[in-house]
Amino acid sequence: MKLATYSIGDGPRVGVVQDDRIFAIETPSMEDLLGDGPEGMRRAARAMETGSGDALVAVRLHAPVLRPRKFLGIASNYQSHIDEVKATNPDYIAPLFQRWFAKLPTSINGPYDPILLPPEGEQLDWEVELAVVIGRRCRRVAPEKAHEVVAGYTICNDVSLRDWQKRSPTIMLGKSFDTHGPLGPWIVTPDEVGDPHALRMRCLVNGETVQDGSTSEMINNVWEQIAYLSTVCTLEPGDVLATGTPKGTGGSMSPPRFLKARDRVRCEVQNIGAIEAEVQAEDIA
Repeated sequence: MKLATYSIGDGPRVGVVQDDRIFAIETPSMEDLLGDGPEGMRRAARAMETGSGDALVAVRLHAPVLRPRKFLGIASNYQSHIDEVKATNPDYIAPLFQRWFAKLPTSINGPYDPILLPPEGEQLDWEVELAVVIGRRCRRVAPEKAHEVVAGYTICNDVSLRDWQKRSPTIMLGKSFDTHGPLGPWIVTPDEVGDPHALRMRCLVNGETVQDGSTSEMINNVWEQIAYLSTVCTLEPGDVLATGTPKGTGGSMSPPRFLKARDRVRCEVQNIGAIEAEVQAEDIA
């Protein structure tokens, strides 16, 4: 099942996608739908049986979760990415434990909406990532039980302003500029995704493949990530966890390559789909 947040002539609503159509679901928000658990999924299934829905090409898709309570990302979770960072920064020390950072929810952007290049920064970079969406309120989840709290998966472009990221060891500000958290195009439920640790992922800039990896490369798998985070805090329906990126980021190229206005960035994850956006210079006049 593919669950999406979309609009057509009015404010955002939640729907379920079937083939080339989307069907509205009676619910205030995606977080509410996921929080309803199995009943919410039954309601989504019933939506496809009532009415004709709308043509998918006629609607605007938003990030599937517009304002999650938590939007978190794990750093240095692919050895290939660690290796490329070390090659350009010999002083870099890989983390001994899972290293998490916050992406502020105001960074969330639609799957096809422009990514803004702010005038305050220059080193705009890309990171294709599999994102996990939590479906059940939980705390201290054992790794072997972690699959039970996953509502589904989506795609994240963990857009990073590297010059701001380097200003602080917490890296939060460099990860949280407005529009620097594209998500989508929908949440795909686990039964359709299959093994989340066997998915090909790619990032293309202006049609050129810059990242081409697999979620099988994760150092800490999805279940270990959920267990680790839920030791610290209660995870809630709609929370988004970005699970790391493979090699191929622009800041680690020689020479470094950063995004500029009018570049197009496409992120793909197998069994989910793709998101794509144009980079635009932010107008602050």
